Amino acid sequence: MKKNQLGSSDLYVGEIGLGCMSLGTEEKQAIRLVQEALEQGINLLDTADLYDAGVNEELVGKAIKGRRKDVILATKVGNRRVPGEEGWVWDPSKAYIKSAVKDSMRRLGTDYIDLYQLHGGTLDDPIDETIEAFEELKQEGWIRYYGISSIRPNVIREYVKRSNIVSVMMQYSILDRRPEEEVLPLLAESGISVIARGPVAKGILSDRSEEKAEKGYLDYTQEELLDITRQLNKEFKSVRDLSHTAIRYALSHKAVASVIPGASTVDQLRHNAAAGGLTPLTPQEIQLIQAISRANRYEQHR
Repeated sequence: MKKNQLGSSDLYVGEIGLGCMSLGTEEKQAIRLVQEALEQGINLLDTADLYDAGVNEELVGKAIKGRRKDVILATKVGNRRVPGEEGWVWDPSKAYIKSAVKDSMRRLGTDYIDLYQLHGGTLDDPIDETIEAFEELKQEGWIRYYGISSIRPNVIREYVKRSNIVSVMMQYSILDRRPEEEVLPLLAESGISVIARGPVAKGILSDRSEEKAEKGYLDYTQEELLDITRQLNKEFKSVRDLSHTAIRYALSHKAVASVIPGASTVDQLRHNAAAGGLTPLTPQEIQLIQAISRANRYEQHR
């Protein structure tokens, strides 16, 4: 599988990674999925302390035991669990980040994290303090690099200006082209990579589009979703299936280093990984996809 440099770091990530949120909590199945991902040439595993209250990190840790050097391990921080209460509170403070990293490393069974990401963020956060926490963790050797996971253009701009992030994780697909206008060009110019989540838009951009479109997506109507997927199938089905077209589209922008579709079955995982062996879309194919889809933009996420 082709590997791309992640921003200015010395991390090289496969074009296809694994979004671990979809692994579930059944240990045997989750471990099998992660190990199959490694066999398929996937090296970027993305998890978070938030997923299944830390259980996801534990399962990923068990799955990579003995193979730590084969993996670019990414996890996230910022959502703090309050003892005795349900749910989480947002906490981007330096004190919390520096304590939470130790808990994540313990669950993951590792003594360092390759990519530590802020799991959200707003302009009201103590951004300089948050950056200071990540910089200190780098200096202390607990993390190799840091990034943010955000779809807020104004927040992304602040971290581009004020920090040494190497990546931004964001939702990006044929159905969510919001990053194209103001975020992707900025990151490409700044030498910061995108890790694109949701490339198949919750399964709508797959062979299950009719079933998945019923639940809707962003501000599209069900009819709009079905119309777009039918047009895409009409134009591209003879070349590649819909999910592979969707994954290759997300990879077509020069800012994107890797996409991280989730997978809950081995067959699904293998199918996603196969997209890494396909040739890139041509400029003509990209233009056609953009003519069929909608150039939506960020309105509320600021």
